[in-house]
Amino acid sequence: MKELQLKVNGTQYSVSCPPTKTLLQVLREDLKLTGSKECCGKGECGSCTILLNGKAVCSCLILIGQVENQQITTCEGVGLTASMDAIQESFVAEGAAQCGYCTPGIIVAAKAFLNEVDDVPSVNEIKTALGGNLCRCTGYTKIIQAIQTAAKKEQSEKETFSV
Repeated sequence: MKELQLKVNGTQYSVSCPPTKTLLQVLREDLKLTGSKECCGKGECGSCTILLNGKAVCSCLILIGQVENQQITTCEGVGLTASMDAIQESFVAEGAAQCGYCTPGIIVAAKAFLNEVDDVPSVNEIKTALGGNLCRCTGYTKIIQAIQTAAKKEQSEKETFSV
C-alpha cells in the first residue's frame, strides 16, 4: 500500500492503495466517482475516458502510481446539473444518449476535442476524434450533431466575449 495524492475534478484526495491499481478502479471504488464505466478493461471502448492534464485517456490503462499530483477530470467534473457544460447541454438537446453507458466517455473525449479546435468541426473530424469511443446503441448521428451544436455554442460565446 502507498499513500498517493490525487487532484480529481479540482479536489485534492489522499488515497491509500497499491500503486498497481488502475486509475479507473480508484475513481470508482475508492473515490465513488462512478461516471467512468468499465466495459472492456483494455482501452478499446472508451467508456472509461477521463482527462489527464487536459488530454483524453482511458483510465483502465493507467496505473494509479503514474498519476500522482496530476490533473484528473472525470465526466463528473465536466459540468454540474446547475451549470452544465455546452457539450452536456447539447447531448440533452439533441437526444444523443441512449443507454448512457458510453456517454460519459464520449462527453469527456468530445470536451477534450472541442478544447483543441477553434471552429465547428466537420463530421469526419468528429469521427476521427471519437475513434476510441464505441457506442453500440446509436449510429453516432445524434452524437455528432450534439458535438457540432456544442462547438457552435462555444464559438458564439467566444465571439460575444471578444466584442
